[in-house]
Amino acid sequence: MDFLENSVRVTGKRGSIELITGSMFSGKTEELIRRLRRAQFAGLKVEIFKPSLDKRYSETRVVSHDDKSIISTPVDNASAILLLSGNVDVIGIDEAQFFDNSIVEVCNTLADNGMRIIVAGLDMDFMGKPFGPVPALLSVAEFVTKVHAICMRCGNLAQYSFRKSEDEQVVLLGEKNLYEPLCRNCYNAALKKEP
Repeated sequence: MDFLENSVRVTGKRGSIELITGSMFSGKTEELIRRLRRAQFAGLKVEIFKPSLDKRYSETRVVSHDDKSIISTPVDNASAILLLSGNVDVIGIDEAQFFDNSIVEVCNTLADNGMRIIVAGLDMDFMGKPFGPVPALLSVAEFVTKVHAICMRCGNLAQYSFRKSEDEQVVLLGEKNLYEPLCRNCYNAALKKEP
């Protein structure tokens, strides 16, 4: 991450896509907010978007699990980001996994127009399968940062978001009451204990 920011010298207006991904509780949104604030401090024009269905902490703010937040615009679909982005330098998008695959085209279009796009999203769902459009974003992003949580059962690095409820729907908004970050071994052990 510091390597990226300290070694890439950009002259002129060049678009790019940066993806921050990992499990729940890994610091994706915290890192997104950190990068967006740095851009604001540098005097760049920044817009932040999030899916309107994510109202866990706030309807109009992107909020990390450690209560850091930044004002955002909730949108119903990815195409709204194109309409609302205007003449900005940097666009932040949180919870990318909740958008459909058109988010990939939207990010590419904005980057092609010279904007720096910073996207955060879960790479896997609770079943350990690639989540929504994030795998496609991994393919087109110039820079990918994979962050990890700490396994709640053994203390190793965690990359899985284990769902503690028996609900089978893929999109189920929740916090520590419904999910816990687990490493590969603890995740597989937890799945074997499930009925």
